[in-house]
Amino acid sequence: MVLNKLLSVREIQKEDIPLVADYWVDSDPDYMVSLGVDLNKLPSRVDVERMLNSQINTPFENKQSYALIWLLDNSPIGHCNVNNIEFGKQAYMHLHIWDANNRRKGIGVELVKKSLPYFFDSLNLERLISEPYALNIAPKRTLEKVGFQFEKEYLTIPGSMNFEQNVNRCLLTRDEYKNTHHNNR
Repeated sequence: MVLNKLLSVREIQKEDIPLVADYWVDSDPDYMVSLGVDLNKLPSRVDVERMLNSQINTPFENKQSYALIWLLDNSPIGHCNVNNIEFGKQAYMHLHIWDANNRRKGIGVELVKKSLPYFFDSLNLERLISEPYALNIAPKRTLEKVGFQFEKEYLTIPGSMNFEQNVNRCLLTRDEYKNTHHNNR
């Protein structure tokens, strides 16, 4: 059973960049659309790698994106990242498990919990927001189990790679994080 295995999180490293790029470039198109991705807006492998490389060594105060790698038994299986970062204020979180065989196993909740200290502490956040595609219910369930509060469903284009869609806006404040989560790193 997957839950008996070791789950951990770490900051992205240079050797992880091809894995993240593979996810965006090689994933099944139908799966990408189920996440709300507009296939015509997907960046090239070179652009994904360039962006990730540029952000790895950028100081936290200046980061535009901050990515963590999710590991199962010390093997990378996904990533969690934030973008639209306003250092000391808020950021928008995204969750991605790369291989379908690792999805729907209950590990997303634990991996998100382990990711929260990195985001709140490293970026000094007051609010963490996630806006998954409303037709993709798994992330909303995961977020609610972690303690995010559902705020509303609304129509928007949530990111540079998305089509217009209804999203489920979920929020976790620093106070709620402190009250419900201990050191999960």
